[in-house]
Formats: sequence, structure tokens, C-alpha cells
Amino acid sequence: MNTPLSEKLVPFGTTIFSEMTRLAQAHGAINLAQGFPDFDGPPEIIEAAIGALRQGENQYARSQGHPQLVRAVADRYRRHYGLRFDALTEVGIYSGCTEGLMSAMLGLLNPGDEVVLFEPYYDSYPVCVAMAGARARFCTLRAPDFAFDPVAFEALITPRTRLVVLNTPHNPTGRVFTADELRAFAEVCVRHDLLVLADEVYEHLTYAPHVHVPVATIPGLAERTLTLSSAGKTFSLTGWKVGWGVGPAPLVAAAQAAHQFVTFATATPLQAGLAAALTALDDGFYERLTAEYTARRDFLVAALQRVGFRVRPPEGTYFILCELGDVWAGDDRSFAHHLVTEIGVAAIPPSVFYGASDEGRRLIRFAFCKRDATLTAAAERLSRLRPAGEASA
Repeated sequence: MNTPLSEKLVPFGTTIFSEMTRLAQAHGAINLAQGFPDFDGPPEIIEAAIGALRQGENQYARSQGHPQLVRAVADRYRRHYGLRFDALTEVGIYSGCTEGLMSAMLGLLNPGDEVVLFEPYYDSYPVCVAMAGARARFCTLRAPDFAFDPVAFEALITPRTRLVVLNTPHNPTGRVFTADELRAFAEVCVRHDLLVLADEVYEHLTYAPHVHVPVATIPGLAERTLTLSSAGKTFSLTGWKVGWGVGPAPLVAAAQAAHQFVTFATATPLQAGLAAALTALDDGFYERLTAEYTARRDFLVAALQRVGFRVRPPEGTYFILCELGDVWAGDDRSFAHHLVTEIGVAAIPPSVFYGASDEGRRLIRFAFCKRDATLTAAAERLSRLRPAGEASA
């Protein structure tokens, strides 16, 4: 019998996040690999969802999004960024940003189209491209600063290029692309009439002096950009899988055309609960969020530097991407395995986030979306690492 797995999925195997989490569980390692908090989100959001469950919000929601939530999302973009979207035609709700990515690509791409991805990338991007029957082309963001290079980007564009995916704040590098970089990006997109899929799930996780600039606020991009975000990262509710997209009605409708057949509708009580919370949370919540994550970032950066990693503090997200330096002589996959089995800490080997280069083989990614006690315990274990050739304590 031939393999039942689709040829589209054969090249991708099991996601690295499942692989490393499973390995961490097997060895009792502290999981700084997968980007999920080990603490709950704001209690008012959870209570709002419980209230929705008890108040009868338990049947299918409107496929494109619960009316309360799409209104709350539209109002949020108006308040935070001055972007105005019609709640019923220019907002879509998805089962997490990952489903939004898949639905958008299925709805916007035709077989044979080309999509530009910036590497390192979130690992679902090329899978979504393949499932849509399109072809990915990769523009490498190069260490140590991972800056946007408009010349390298434009060199990848062909007559078949239809879409470009831009993630800012950027996972896994921690870059927050500047307004100047985005204007240079916009010039290329406008010149070649490209559609843009902006993944902005870490929009509220930036560290001074860096500020998130929404892609759709750049002249020339609003009319061609579908922006995705979610509740998971901002509100520490990754298990809820509630995401959204905003943009011109034709782009939202294209994603909706696929979404209606992928999940049809996201969990109704979670949509209703999140709508209530988005309306109630004030600016103080976001200020506290940034302050708490800044402290976590600085703590883990210092711990990694003491061991000997070459660390560039992230400008945004809750990931630290660092160079192995003298800590390990081999590649990222061998180090990640050693780190779990011998040190008791799980991290992500970033080479899996590259499709056109091997620049990730001497990097490693840690997540700091954890309680202080978890980070302190991880730092103690990491202190047992020694530069290559030295014995561990």
C-alpha cells in the first residue's frame, strides 16, 4: 500500500514544536521551546467566557465572526492605530492566527502562484503555501541585525509572484521592523502589485524604544494588506485559538471563502467572552503586559549571556534568538537534543525555520513567556553549560 499522506505534506513531517515538547516531557525538561505561557490570562476574560457559556452562547456563531467580537476588533484597531474597518465586511474571525493564515492562502492563491516568505519564518507558512498549490520563495533576514533588504526582496519577484507574508514583530528573530523599512517594503509591493499578508500576533509585545508599526498604516499598503492577529499571545490564552483578520472587504471575503469550509465558525462562547474583555480592558493592561515581559526578557538575556551565548536582546515578541558561540561546537539540532537530555531545558533549533539557507544551524531560540519561578529554574540549569571543550560542573 502506498503512503496515505498527501504529497503536499510529505516534505514537512511533524512540527518542531510538537517534537520538542514531547522530548521535554519525556526528560522532565523545562519547556522554553514552545511559545505558550505557563500562567493564565486575565481573569476577567476567563470569567466573561464562563458567563457566555452559562448565558446560552453555545451554538454556531456567524461564520465570519460573532457580531460582538467583530465590532470589538474593529473598535480596537480604531483606538490603537487609527485604522477604520467595517465590522461586518472587513473583519474575519478564525480559530487562531494559524487557521487565519491557512484560510487566507487557500482563499487568495491559485496553483502555480509564488509567495515570498522572509526566513527564518513561522513553520506553518510554507505548509500553507504548499496546501494552496503555490510555490514559496525565501528572502533571508541575516544575522546579527536581521534587517530588511529591499534589493534582496525585489530580486525574488517574478511575474508569478502574488503574495508576500510579513511578520512584525518577528518570530523568531525578535525584530520590530521600522517605519523606514516598511516604507521600502511598500515601494516594492506597490511597484509589483503584490498582496500582503501581515502576521502581527506579537503587536503588543515590543520593548522600548521599539514601537510596533502596523503594516496597513504605511501608504500604499492598506488597500492590499490582510492583517492577522490573535488573543493567544497578547492575553496569554494560546489554548483558546481565537484569531482575527482585518483588511479590505475582498481580501477578508477571500479568506472567509476558505474559512467557512475549514472550521465554519470559531468557538462561540470564547468569541463572546473575548469580545467583552476587548471592550473592557484599558491601556493600563497593555502597559503592565510590556513591563512584565521586559523584566522576563532582561532576566533570561542576562542568564544566557553569562553562559556564553551571543545574545541580541529582542525588540519584540517573547523569544530570544541567540548564537551558540563557544557554548557548542555542533549544529542547532544536536545542541537542542543535548540541552534537553543533559541539561533539562528545551529550546527550538531554528534551522527548521529556513528554506533557502543554512544560517539557522548555529542559532537557538528560547521562549521567555514563563513564570519567574520557571525562568529562575531554567537559568540555574543553563548555568551548568560550559564552552565547548570544558567539563560541566
